[in-house]
Amino acid sequence: MKKTRFDFQKMKIEGEKVAWLTAYDYPTAQLCEKVGMDMLLVGDSLGMCIYGYAGTIRVTMEQCLVHCEAVRRAAPNTFVIGDMPFLSYQTSVQDAVFNAGRFHKEAEVDAIKLEGGRRVCPQIKAIADGGMLVMGHIGLTPQSSGQLGGFKAQGRTAETAFELIEDAKAIESAGAFSLLVEAVPPEVCKIIRDELTIPVYGIGAGVEADGQLMIVSDLLGIFQAFTPKFVKKYANLGQEMEKAFALYIQEVRNKSFPLPEHTYNAIEGEFEKLKITLSSRK
Repeated sequence: MKKTRFDFQKMKIEGEKVAWLTAYDYPTAQLCEKVGMDMLLVGDSLGMCIYGYAGTIRVTMEQCLVHCEAVRRAAPNTFVIGDMPFLSYQTSVQDAVFNAGRFHKEAEVDAIKLEGGRRVCPQIKAIADGGMLVMGHIGLTPQSSGQLGGFKAQGRTAETAFELIEDAKAIESAGAFSLLVEAVPPEVCKIIRDELTIPVYGIGAGVEADGQLMIVSDLLGIFQAFTPKFVKKYANLGQEMEKAFALYIQEVRNKSFPLPEHTYNAIEGEFEKLKITLSSRK
């Protein structure tokens, strides 16, 4: 049965950790639902993991919606979050509500996520007032990585940690049902978790968070460009895929693939008819 916001709230109260992943396609989401993943995020990280962009800025609403639809079809009983891409909510409160509505109407997501602290609280409040669930996202926020000086850990000084805590409180007050904290010291994440009544999830923020998110391409060892410090590779499928591709090339070139068991047989007698037909044309 699909979990709801109330299930996640109960899990926080009872100290039960939430395990969730990004997913961008049908087969990945289908497998995640099969093993009982609590939530799936169709993250704008798809720009890097699927499309090969240098960052997330180029990702469009249309790309996000297409991938959300695929994940929803594959995982009808899993809580799915759509990630609002750059400029889908920063331009105005009206744009934010409209585009959040598109995620719900066109892809049937259960919630949306957007990046930023106090500056996006008007958008969070308006979307929540529109009857939609909003997850906040602070710390390392890739869409504003230029302002942050790149993909760097945040909240490592007392001053910046205090600002993150204030952002977190404001996001909860604006009506978010949960918060994602990325690439901050565990001590800061713990303070935020204890200060807020809503669930606080982490990615690169230590074990004290109410749950953990990972990028599926990192977890599986598929993404090759770089590996963040906080990533644990549970498999090295990239290496296995390379081996499989190389073996395929080798077998095609040495004619050991395809073998007879990989081919189809003609219906008995039909090939003789074909030969007669071809012969009569000469």
